[in-house]
Amino acid sequence: MLRSGTSFGANVTEAIGGISNPDFLAEISIAYKEALETKYWLQFLKKAENLDEKVFNSLLEDCVELSKILFAILKTTGKIRNSD
Repeated sequence: MLRSGTSFGANVTEAIGGISNPDFLAEISIAYKEALETKYWLQFLKKAENLDEKVFNSLLEDCVELSKILFAILKTTGKIRNSD
């Protein structure tokens, strides 16, 4: 969890410094996937009873919110196609 939980911040920083739009989108895409992986690990740790409820809920809420932000960036920049 430490790796994926810190990786998406690093990938966003790399995206900001991207030299092209495709480079930016690739890094944001990686950041989004790392956020989803972090959500998995949080749920895993909770089920294994290694996180108390309050800590889990706080971290999960932050992770979900960041995932939504990253997804919105991908969607508005054209990386994600609407399913309509």
